[in-house]
Amino acid sequence: MEFPANLNPDEASPEWMNKGDNAWQLMAATVVGLQSIPGLVIVYGSLVNKKWAVNSAFMAFYAFAAVLVCWVGWAYNMSFGDKLVFFLGKPDVALDEKFLLGTSFSGVFSYCYHDLFSRCVCWDYFDFDSSIWCPYGWLAKLGVIDFSGGFVIHLSAGVAGFTAAYWVGPRSDKDRERFEPNNIILMLAGAGLIWMGWTGFNGGGPFVASTVASLAVLNTHVCAATSILTWILLDTFFFGKPTANGAVQGMITGLVCITPAAGVVQGWAAIVMGLISGTIPWYTMMVLHEKVSFLRQIDDPMAVFHTHAIAGSLGGILTGFFAVPKLCRLFYMVPDWEKYIGLAYGLQNGRTSAGFRQMGIQIGAIVFVICLNVITTSLICLFVRLIVPLRVDSNQMQIGDKAVHGEEAFLLWDEGEKFGNLKHNNRIYDSEVFPSIESRSIGSIQMV
Repeated sequence: MEFPANLNPDEASPEWMNKGDNAWQLMAATVVGLQSIPGLVIVYGSLVNKKWAVNSAFMAFYAFAAVLVCWVGWAYNMSFGDKLVFFLGKPDVALDEKFLLGTSFSGVFSYCYHDLFSRCVCWDYFDFDSSIWCPYGWLAKLGVIDFSGGFVIHLSAGVAGFTAAYWVGPRSDKDRERFEPNNIILMLAGAGLIWMGWTGFNGGGPFVASTVASLAVLNTHVCAATSILTWILLDTFFFGKPTANGAVQGMITGLVCITPAAGVVQGWAAIVMGLISGTIPWYTMMVLHEKVSFLRQIDDPMAVFHTHAIAGSLGGILTGFFAVPKLCRLFYMVPDWEKYIGLAYGLQNGRTSAGFRQMGIQIGAIVFVICLNVITTSLICLFVRLIVPLRVDSNQMQIGDKAVHGEEAFLLWDEGEKFGNLKHNNRIYDSEVFPSIESRSIGSIQMV
């Protein structure tokens, strides 16, 4: 029996490359890219006060471009290439033909592409990737379980964002007192893009189109949905009203929590993780934050400490408890797969010490990510401060986008300018066919 002609290997499709897996990676990477642009752009631009909408959206936009160039320029090999020190790889380019057309994990050509788009969220991914995801990383050798980036991306991003917020300093008192979202509907639309894009984020984690990938996708959405509903119920019970903003926060905490466990836990465990990710971060954000002076002093308007650092830590710990040995074997496909076992199954199967060891490794990884992240982020902020200020001056802070970018997100006419005095830049309005509306009152304008 022969393969159809289009499945036969050739120079463009070598024997080591599985076309189905490669196609899934390209698709997964693309939907993950949509999480950032436009997903994060819309969410960040909508969550903040209208005077900072352009700045917040623009930072997400150009950061995507900056990380892309860094990734192919030096960071991919820093993550998966030769070691420089025990927790850091050696920087090198990933741009030449021989490298790009060669085999990668699982015979997937487009791994570099997927991994780039999945990780365009924080600079320090490069450090932790080399320790946790690289087969030669010290935590990887110990047996840490991080299916798709709960440690590498989300815990890392939460700690880095919170640390950077400490060095940058708070917003103005006026903004901290009243900083309402400028567009709730757009915020929900952007959140929907992020949620659906997580299909590629976690589903692309195994680098193959497999049953594990399918399970990861299902668990992702089940956990996120449970977390959203839990957050809404808590808001309603304690504050009397469900909020769209709260639902988005619950979505994020659910997605972050399930990420390290997505393909290695059962569906019922995903529901339990959703209940926990919708409860504990809600408590730390809505109750504990106001009681702890240290948390109040650091201005974290996007609440990344709660949605990413807390939820990411929870995900890592719960992964160490719920990870199924068989699913870990299907995901890792390594000879010593027995070392991957959740504590719940260790207790059930008489491997209690192995289960506690797994929990210890997960907690150790959390401590490592937090400590290294605080140090490296602080050093970067201090270095940047030697070159440029970390924050704008007080006058620019009061004005916002207009002062920083010379643009505003929602500008129909200048403040205080009446509709009848609007100046047109389009010459068509000066023609006889379209008489100027400036000479007519609004009441006399009729729709044709």
